[in-house]
Amino acid sequence: MRSVAFLVYPGYSMMAMAVVTAFEVANDVAGTTGTDPAYDIHCVSEGGGKVRTSAGMFLDSEPLTQMPFDTLIVCGAMRAETSTPGVIAYLKDALKRHRRVAALCTGAFILAEAGLLDGRRATTSLPHAKEFQRLFPKVRLEPDRIFINHGPFWTSASGMACLDLGLSLIESDLGAEFVKSVARKLVIYHRRSGNQSQTSALIEMAPKSDRIQMALTYARDNLHKALTVSELADAARLSPRQFSRAFLAETGQSPAKAIENLRVEVARDLMEQTRHPIDVVAQQTGFSDRDHLRRAFVRAFGQSPQVFRRNARMHAMDVPFSDEETWDALAPT
Repeated sequence: MRSVAFLVYPGYSMMAMAVVTAFEVANDVAGTTGTDPAYDIHCVSEGGGKVRTSAGMFLDSEPLTQMPFDTLIVCGAMRAETSTPGVIAYLKDALKRHRRVAALCTGAFILAEAGLLDGRRATTSLPHAKEFQRLFPKVRLEPDRIFINHGPFWTSASGMACLDLGLSLIESDLGAEFVKSVARKLVIYHRRSGNQSQTSALIEMAPKSDRIQMALTYARDNLHKALTVSELADAARLSPRQFSRAFLAETGQSPAKAIENLRVEVARDLMEQTRHPIDVVAQQTGFSDRDHLRRAFVRAFGQSPQVFRRNARMHAMDVPFSDEETWDALAPT
């Protein structure tokens, strides 16, 4: 049985409890197979006792000791703050006690403050990325990733990206089939890989009505098709004229531009995560040919699909980029 400890502090975010649930469900899945619990779960803090969360609730915790854990997970907070000297001193020797160390959201600031991320790839909450890079220039921050694993260290973005990280930790321990069972119990139908972006075209458009949301969902599930305005209007149960007017009012984009954004987002994921030829990626995402895909890619990312794939592979091989991140383009307004 592996031990997992969640390091909390005053004001930490309750989102960490979502990750605790992943390990809890892993124990339940292990129990159904007649085996012992997979994880021994602990909550620790510098002084022990009750710790107040960002939501005003209290959680009991054990004090930090020399006790080794297989995995130590540093929780994040709504705002990035400096940690205490005691916690920093404890983390500086973390790898002497623990096999791996993870940080959720702004918890990456605490690992970086302890010097654990110097020279390593890491991510954090996108709104805090610019400040993180200013404070910790030695860290190779990739602000648009949902989570990153570099050696014994794992870091994640905010929100449900923390759960994606937790499921990936479980998969590395117990295998892909086991974690599928965990995801099913959590009613997660699509577990994201760490390479995926924190931003999403669907979220950015944020339609206000169910009808426009229905059309966008239909489009996202049928990107391989031509997707005419009439077809999208049928999905929204509106006339083409009503649909076009409502779509522009709710998303700020024409249907054609929105569909291109969806296509290029999925194409980006395929370029990163598969070895499909560019012609195949274009076909699967509904672009008429590779040239159409290339032009859309350049508009969206400022580089061709070939360059994008090469850079993604360089990251996977742990080769540092020389380009500076375009923070203002990535950070939400």
